[in-house]
Amino acid sequence: MDRQFPRRVVLGNKKHYDGESIAPQKLQRGKFYPLVSATSAKIANASVSSKDAQLCLNGTLDPIKVKGRILVCLRGGNGRVEKSHEAALAGAAGMILANDKSSGNEIVSDAHFIPATHVTYKDGLAIFSYLNKTRNPIARITDPKTRFGVKPAPVMAAFSSVGPNTINPEILKPDITAPGVDVIAAYTGAVGPSGEDYDKRRVLFNLESGTSMSCPHVAGVVGLLRTLHPSWSPAAIKSAIMTTARVKSNSMKPITESTGLNATPFGYGAGHIRPNRAADPGLVYDMQLEDYVNFLCAQGYSEANMKVFLGASYKCPLSHFSTYNLNYPSITIPDLNGTATVTRRVTNVGGPATYTSSIRSPIGISITVQPKTLKFEKAGEEKTFKVTLRANGKDASNNDYKFGLLKWSDQHHYVRSPIVVKAT
Repeated sequence: MDRQFPRRVVLGNKKHYDGESIAPQKLQRGKFYPLVSATSAKIANASVSSKDAQLCLNGTLDPIKVKGRILVCLRGGNGRVEKSHEAALAGAAGMILANDKSSGNEIVSDAHFIPATHVTYKDGLAIFSYLNKTRNPIARITDPKTRFGVKPAPVMAAFSSVGPNTINPEILKPDITAPGVDVIAAYTGAVGPSGEDYDKRRVLFNLESGTSMSCPHVAGVVGLLRTLHPSWSPAAIKSAIMTTARVKSNSMKPITESTGLNATPFGYGAGHIRPNRAADPGLVYDMQLEDYVNFLCAQGYSEANMKVFLGASYKCPLSHFSTYNLNYPSITIPDLNGTATVTRRVTNVGGPATYTSSIRSPIGISITVQPKTLKFEKAGEEKTFKVTLRANGKDASNNDYKFGLLKWSDQHHYVRSPIVVKAT
């Protein structure tokens, strides 16, 4: 999401670091406060370790060493907002929450109990270095703000689940990515914004993150598409969402992980959802009951299993159905040994048009499409094509996944499908 809630840390050496927070409390504008690390503020108790104090765990801080100061806590061990609660109980004027190494550059806007900001691992190292090298360290935390048009966006969240699909590796997962970090959402009055029992604050709205935020975005898009196209099947709607997704940020560069490295389809699936494009996808990869049933047959389900699913007897076809040929809007070959050919079927949901295929092949893999063009005379018309993948030498066979793209275009619609291959 291209929105942030920045809150800057300014050190006594005039260096500054941008963090994030939605804590509404403010420090005296322009005033510098004594700065102390949580380790240095450890309570004099033999049972409390420096490591526990560094994390600002419950009962580890000495109020005499903390009162009126800005406290620096390390992320981990307990909740982020819980750390600010402990800092508040100890009398801190403010708090800087620094990421540990495992959290990297991902920072979160939380509703802290005191003026606070959350900084990256790299910036945290700089702040700790200043603390350790300065006799009387000082700092200030600026007032909270809202910033729009942040670049790059979107960025994959560190907590986002990733592929490959461990149950059916022939099916790419995830399918799609959607806004799921720092989403402003209606909030219950039963608990405080931190969700902790000790939090007696009550708010109408809160920032929430996770699949519980991204899923409603996708569900809303599905509802809109169903209203716009009531005859579309669930598979057609999924296809429209996946084939129109984008894989570049608002900086026109590849979507990245929170670490700054380029993300892959194992992170974002087909890409980041674009509702308006999904409303007019041009072509869809549709599926009927038979497609799903044949897929289950290929998974080895027995006739008894199939009867439970279908409520009637069903005999799997004598000709073997390959799971590669499930009419999915992506192509995944987790065990390419030489050559593999997959079949796909697209349905025209636009007007008369001629689509031409283009391929971005993964390194070490050659890909051909037959036929290379598909001509549609009317809406609802179906066409079938085959994609052949061939491993080329040692560049392909390093036992690692590689990524490519299949695109069909009539110069108005761009129907994209990620290709994921691992040669064996």
